Amino acid sequence: MSTRIHIHLVSDATGETNHQVVRACMVQFQGVRATEHVWSLVRSGEHVDRILTAIESYPGPVLYTIIDKTLCRRLEDGCQRLQVPCVPVLDQVLDTLGKYLGVESEGRPGRQHRLDAAYFERIEAMDYTLTHDDGQLLDSLDAADIILLGVSRTSKTPTALYLANRGYKVANVPLVSGMPLPPQIQTVRGRLIVGLTNDPVRLTQLRRNRMLMLRQEQGSDYVDLETVRREVTAARRLFHSEGWPVIDVTRRSIEETAAGILQHYARFHGREG
Repeated sequence: MSTRIHIHLVSDATGETNHQVVRACMVQFQGVRATEHVWSLVRSGEHVDRILTAIESYPGPVLYTIIDKTLCRRLEDGCQRLQVPCVPVLDQVLDTLGKYLGVESEGRPGRQHRLDAAYFERIEAMDYTLTHDDGQLLDSLDAADIILLGVSRTSKTPTALYLANRGYKVANVPLVSGMPLPPQIQTVRGRLIVGLTNDPVRLTQLRRNRMLMLRQEQGSDYVDLETVRREVTAARRLFHSEGWPVIDVTRRSIEETAAGILQHYARFHGREG
């Protein structure tokens, strides 16, 4: 039997931090489902009052990221009156960093989303990654930070997009059975190349699901288990012969795969032992 609760996410910016925190925490509670009430760009007392009215109608924990101390107190006092927990998500982290650095935080709402150089680098990385998806524009692989290789349905595209959102330019290149490796891969220098692989049984199921979604016939070698086994084996041999690191995505989330890639990236550039 599942338990349903209401959670109120209150932020003076976009609320992305609250989303990340609550979802990371909620997966630890089996059988609990949360209805999220998202309150973003909260920068006035009147807005806080409207939120408190909604909390009274749908009681539940409140997670907030608000810099303005007056608004914080207004929200906290209201939650105390309504007898619901109110958690300042960033306060302890900011206090600890401030004490360590010997300075106070600037207290500007939405500062993490300012249009600085890092922001535009992420936009550039996303643009590069989108235009270099699935083996496109191979002649500009030298501009990539990371190149992903793998047979079909080894999570190359979603992993590349996740890394692009972190600011990395990623090209992904499919390995096609019976086709030679693109020559541009052999000539690229100074770029991390990572091979992605998957369990053949799992890979076959993913391909069948893909073909069902596209309403395509399933009698081809694309979904034949033995053929898929040979594809995966050939890809692994290639990765091994070239000395490229390999990540098995079978039991990994996209985030875990990306984390593994970034560990290889750090080692590749001499930033880790």
